[in-house]
Amino acid sequence: MPKHPYATATTLALATAAISGAANFLNKSALAAVQGPIFFTTMKNGAVAVALIGIVLMSRQWREFFHLRRDQWLRLLLVGVIGGSLPFALFFTGLAQTSAINASLIHKTLVLWVVVLAVPLLKERISWLQGLGIAAVFSANLLVGGFAGFKFNAGELMILAATLLWAVENVIAKRTLADVSSLTVASARMVIGSALLFVLLTWRGEASRIPELNAAQWGWVALSGVLLTGYVLTWYAALKRAPATYVATLLVPATLVTNVLSAVFVTHAIPARDVQAILLFVLGTLLVIRFARTTKIPAPSPVT
Repeated sequence: MPKHPYATATTLALATAAISGAANFLNKSALAAVQGPIFFTTMKNGAVAVALIGIVLMSRQWREFFHLRRDQWLRLLLVGVIGGSLPFALFFTGLAQTSAINASLIHKTLVLWVVVLAVPLLKERISWLQGLGIAAVFSANLLVGGFAGFKFNAGELMILAATLLWAVENVIAKRTLADVSSLTVASARMVIGSALLFVLLTWRGEASRIPELNAAQWGWVALSGVLLTGYVLTWYAALKRAPATYVATLLVPATLVTNVLSAVFVTHAIPARDVQAILLFVLGTLLVIRFARTTKIPAPSPVT
């Protein structure tokens, strides 16, 4: 049996979904403990930026930065601004004003916006069976968590705006990854984005809170930072190896992970609708993986 053309990307994307699902479960508590959505996301993203700088230095990937062309630097700057700063501020401010399940559902519409952008701009192809799989996965997403409907409040609209920005970032990042390593793109995104968030934090007069954090709050920042580091590393590595539409679809089951964690640690029960959602998630994911139409993907850089 021939190896799936996106076998490595599939593993990486599903790992991203697992990390995202765990982060969705924990971020609401972390946000409540640290307090202040802009402050929390700046601290968390800053921790990731520091971790990625360390990884770049240890792997000697820093050498790539000296060989980047002007157009590559421009795309990295766009990834940092559009993907690493403003949407995080919008998402976590919105998360503080709405439920975690509504936030997760809105965020997982990312696949729809990526499809809308990637098909015409990146010339990606979707088979009808793969499209059916995308529909099944997205439908499963609507079944989980006791969804009671959108409120269309400011928090939900901010999360939608963040999701749209991340969809645009995915297209820019996909083009950038054609000739830049995934570690370089991930690092640029988090370092540039964190620097801009810190400027915003200083402008808001909240930077003075940093020395006041206690051990428990630093623990939440560290835990959230570890999850986000894993997320960006696996996400960009997957995005380098497979179409953006494919990778974005495999992120949607993160909602299932969040719901399972809630069932184990909070509600201690799995409703019948969640069993139906699990079946749809599995069916949809298998369809997407099995019937993905291949798109020519540039060979990964030596260090990714």
